[in-house]
Amino acid sequence: MNCGVCTAICPSAEFYNYDPRIIADTVQRQDEESIEGLLKSDTIWYCGECMSCKTRCPRCNTPGGIIMALRRLSQEKGWFTESEKGRQQFALKRILGNNILNYGYCVTPDIVKPEMHPEQGPVWEWIYEHRDEVYERTHSNYKQTGAGALRKVDDDSLNELKQIFEVTGGSEFMENIETYSLQKAEEEGMDPESYFLHTYTDNNGRHGGR
Repeated sequence: MNCGVCTAICPSAEFYNYDPRIIADTVQRQDEESIEGLLKSDTIWYCGECMSCKTRCPRCNTPGGIIMALRRLSQEKGWFTESEKGRQQFALKRILGNNILNYGYCVTPDIVKPEMHPEQGPVWEWIYEHRDEVYERTHSNYKQTGAGALRKVDDDSLNELKQIFEVTGGSEFMENIETYSLQKAEEEGMDPESYFLHTYTDNNGRHGGR
């Protein structure tokens, strides 16, 4: 059965040049060259992992699960650095990965700087510039110890997080992202910071769908 319901329902297919049915077909053919092409392409990074494909498939297949496996293999082999969307793994690792280990949060108000997030608009810029006052007035426990929103995560909890990452392989996984990304930066003649900004902002404009 090759009905294409997964593609019809896929939100990413609406915005990107992306067809989960074709990806599933490619993997099923077991053509190593074609699969390697997927692992080095932007295609596998378009999926939002919403799993709409799973809920609609008449045969209960899950193209989104295939995508997750392809992504992991691409990350393990370092082939994610061969595509624009894949290289964004470095930005995610540097921002979300490092933040959760350093602060206990993936995102905190301090790191959402207006110059890096212009989509947040002027209201956020004002909040950012007055965040101490704003969060005090909303009764947050901003950067303070104890209970409450935006509290400072204590060292014991941070150490527990780091241990979880160590035991589950998360630390090794993120280190691989860092290592392969820095190798790519060197190939491109960029220092790490320039390469980070490149992965964060670059858009070749060739990702559009139908």
